[in-house]
Amino acid sequence: MGKIISICNQKGGTGKTTTTVNLAAALAELGARVAIVDLDPQGNATSGVGVNKSELEYSVYDLLLNRAEIKDVLIKSVVKGVDIIPCNISLTGAEIELVGALSRESRLKKALEMIRQEYHFIFIDSPPSLGLLTLNSLVASGSIIIPIQCEFYALEGVSQLLNTLNLVKESLNTGLVVEGVLMTMADYRTNLTSEVISEITKYFKDKVFKAVIPRNIKLSEAPSFGKPINLYDPCSIGAKKYKELAEELLVRNPNVLDINKKGNDNFENVQKENIVQSDKI
Repeated sequence: MGKIISICNQKGGTGKTTTTVNLAAALAELGARVAIVDLDPQGNATSGVGVNKSELEYSVYDLLLNRAEIKDVLIKSVVKGVDIIPCNISLTGAEIELVGALSRESRLKKALEMIRQEYHFIFIDSPPSLGLLTLNSLVASGSIIIPIQCEFYALEGVSQLLNTLNLVKESLNTGLVVEGVLMTMADYRTNLTSEVISEITKYFKDKVFKAVIPRNIKLSEAPSFGKPINLYDPCSIGAKKYKELAEELLVRNPNVLDINKKGNDNFENVQKENIVQSDKI
C-alpha cells in the first residue's frame, strides 16, 4: 500500500510545488508509481506537469465536495509513471463550503483510500496556510516533508506548523510524523546558506535530508514548459539534486518500493551505495 506524504509549510515561496512535481518525477524515473494531489488553489503543480487548468472537467474541488468520483478526477500519465488529481482556482471556495460539512477534515483521506494501493507514493502539494485544506492534507497523510528556504527567516512559521502537526496527531491522525526537512534555494556563494543549514540541522537533527536543493534557473524555467526538471533539463544541477532526494527517500523507506517485484536494479544499487557511505561516516 502506497505511502501518502504531504509537502507542507505554511510559509509561501519555500519550494513546495517545485518539490512535489520534481520529487514525484524523479521517483517515477527510479521505478515507482506516483500520484500527485494538487491541493493549492493556485494550481501550480497541475500546470507544472503540463495540464491546462482552465480546461478541467473535474478537479480536487469536486472530489472534496463529493461532486465527482476519484476515478473521474484523476488524470493518468501526465508524466511517465506519474498521475495527478488536478486543481484550479475553484478550490478557493472549498474552505468556506466545507465549514459545515460532515467529516470535513477527512474528505481527502476517504477519497485517497480508493486508489492508495495503486501507488508507491502519493504526494500532496499543500497550500501555504493552515486552514481546512491543509488539515485535510495532514489527516490523509502518514508523514510530511517540510521544505525550508535557506534564508534568514527560515524557521518562520515552522513552529506553528509543528504545533498544528501535534494537534492533528492528538485528535485526528495519531500516526502522522515528520518524514524529513528539505533545504531549498541554497546559494553557497553566501555564508548565510551554510549558517541556515547548520541551524536547521541542529534543530531537526537526522530529519534533515542530505540532499540540498540549490537555486537553479532551470528549476525556475521548467514549470513554464509544463515539465518536471528531469525532462526539461536532465543534466542540470536541479535535476541531479532531486534525483538524490528521491534516492534518499527510497533508502529511508525500503519497503515501499518492492525492488524484487519491480526489478529495479537502479534502486538496489543506490541502496547499497548509501549503506557503504553510512559505514564510512
